[in-house]
Amino acid sequence: MRQAGFDAEGSHIRWTEVPGAEPARVYVHGLGSMSSVYHAHIAARPELAGRRSLFVDLPGHGISDRPEHFGYTLEDHADALAAALDAAGLAGAELIAHSMGGAVAIVLAGRRPDLVSRLVLAEANLDPFPPRTAGSSGIASFTEDAFVDGAYARVLRQVGPLWAATMRLADPRALHRSAVALRRGSEPTMRRTLEGLTTLDRVYLQGENTGELPGRSGLEAAGVRVVTVAGAGHNIMFDNPDVFAAAVAGTL
Repeated sequence: MRQAGFDAEGSHIRWTEVPGAEPARVYVHGLGSMSSVYHAHIAARPELAGRRSLFVDLPGHGISDRPEHFGYTLEDHADALAAALDAAGLAGAELIAHSMGGAVAIVLAGRRPDLVSRLVLAEANLDPFPPRTAGSSGIASFTEDAFVDGAYARVLRQVGPLWAATMRLADPRALHRSAVALRRGSEPTMRRTLEGLTTLDRVYLQGENTGELPGRSGLEAAGVRVVTVAGAGHNIMFDNPDVFAAAVAGTL
């Protein structure tokens, strides 16, 4: 396990990694998740072997610290992720990022283009105010204190055992602030930033069961390759790992 400081209070973002060739692949999880749980089975596949792979847990999640004073905005998460990549000595890494992690990866690429050479985004949040069916919207519908003091436990029971297995390892206050940040989005929006990253190889994976991706034509016009993944919902890496791995390998 490795770590890097990300604030003035001595808080640390942590990750595990597999050694291998550069450029490294950096896996970034979604809201209430953990990178190793969602991505280690992908990185271990034979077609992806031999590359340095990092499984980073964002602040407030998994094995990383969860400072109460931290804002947990998309920019805050992106800067903490940048601190991890800097400490790991990375430049031009490939970011494989899911859901909220995709939004963070986009913001990072906009703020620190030296750190990123490629984005593989699985159902990343691109716009503020996600639909009411999104998990982040349900969390953000509560006030912070109401969520911490009771709604967190109710949400854990409602989301089902798979998401709850990692959500229960996230700090409730960090979870709420991250969900609110997703609803607020970034400036410029994640979509506009992604469309402007024309020097990067960008792949966006959309689960067939989720429905059509809004604004798909605009993304494709900007050079983003959008792939609808058959038989998959939001968690594409579990629902169709073959296509997910092919996208990471660049053979899709």
